[in-house]
Amino acid sequence: MLTIEKQPLILASASPRRQELLLEAGIPFQTRPAHIPEERIPGEAAVDYAQRLSREKALAVARHLPGRFVLGADTVVVLAEVVLNLNEDEDVLEKPRDHHDAARMLRLLSGRSHKVITGVTLLTPAGSVDTRACTTQVFFRELTEQEIHTYVATHEPMDKAGAYAIQGGAACFVDHVDGEYSNVVGLPLPLVAEMLRANNFM
Repeated sequence: MLTIEKQPLILASASPRRQELLLEAGIPFQTRPAHIPEERIPGEAAVDYAQRLSREKALAVARHLPGRFVLGADTVVVLAEVVLNLNEDEDVLEKPRDHHDAARMLRLLSGRSHKVITGVTLLTPAGSVDTRACTTQVFFRELTEQEIHTYVATHEPMDKAGAYAIQGGAACFVDHVDGEYSNVVGLPLPLVAEMLRANNFM
């Protein structure tokens, strides 16, 4: 009896980190970046924001690729402690606007804990929508101004939520991690695998 081979998963992201994670997990995929506005609704909870963006990314790509499994994801960094002079909607740290903004974010993270939240959405060929989230707590040691300026000068923080890459030059900033490490990199692999199994992709 002939079996029909499943088509690869569509990753609605241009993130090299997410691509590397899926490759490491052995999950066949193709990349189709989503181009949508990433704007937080005033007062929107961080987890709702990450999940909404993951869903909007997946839906935007699925419109052009009907009948495919599409995976969307969005990662945000959330300050876990109240910081003086911080406005209500500034507790979510997204990608920095420039080097000054990156340095500002790293100062906020220095010596504190923060949460990394990734919203994940899987769209199935039948049109069902499975949206979930993963949260990991990360603890930074105290950073010196020289460390911050040296790291920002590498340009690595510029396309990262929270202005750092845990798998890169910021690895030495981390005191410890409570939760799933791959989530901090950009895609919670155990959760993704669970969603793929639950929706009969694997």
